[in-house]
Amino acid sequence: MSDTIPIEDYLAEGGVLSSPDNVPPRYRGELLRLMASFVDSALAGSAGFADTINDAPGIQERISAARIVLEKTDHAGQVLKIMETFGADGGRYAVHHPWAVRVSRDDDIGAARQGGDMRLSVFHYPLNGWLDAVVMNVLMGRASAVQLKELSRVSYQPLADVFRAILPREERHAELGITGLARIVSDEESRTAARASVAYWYPRVAASFGHSASTRFETQSRFGLRHTSNETLLAQWQAEIDPQLAALRLNP
Repeated sequence: MSDTIPIEDYLAEGGVLSSPDNVPPRYRGELLRLMASFVDSALAGSAGFADTINDAPGIQERISAARIVLEKTDHAGQVLKIMETFGADGGRYAVHHPWAVRVSRDDDIGAARQGGDMRLSVFHYPLNGWLDAVVMNVLMGRASAVQLKELSRVSYQPLADVFRAILPREERHAELGITGLARIVSDEESRTAARASVAYWYPRVAASFGHSASTRFETQSRFGLRHTSNETLLAQWQAEIDPQLAALRLNP
């Protein structure tokens, strides 16, 4: 394939790669960065949410929270297996970093990476009790679904297959969140608290989509690792989440 057409042209035209053996170095670097961001975000997200399971108000809520923690960890493991084919040490990877560590609640780090891992910035902030965890899960769950639809088109075929398999579960997490939130805001006091939580998490989840006119997006799009701009993905998320918040009278 690469003997007859430049690799970037092949990928830009919708071509796919299927083995570490035929991946050029620059593509490899961007692909590993993309996978690391997903794995680290999933591990950090599940670690943070695990701490809230005992705050859940009932058995069913605890089961739902535990399922989300289990499945997000499993999703990280599935992508990590692909990273292992590129030489990553999967046995060490999941335990080499304190995934539950968070910045101060009042910090504002924008979209910047922090510490020694590649998690999205939103996963550096701490949860503040059960209601706050549910609100964050609603907002970030919908964002994850939007982002996974984009990643399901990635030009590395084994990874695209994994993302397509993961997507329905992540969408289910978002559904569990909105159902739980609807029950929580049945009284005005809880709605007021939830509205404050939405105001806190909404801009932080929005920042997880990255900067507009990103130079990294331009690089990744040449390799077929990205297809939709950050600002378009952000707009898609807002178009999906805003009506759900409006229905519960929780718009920020």
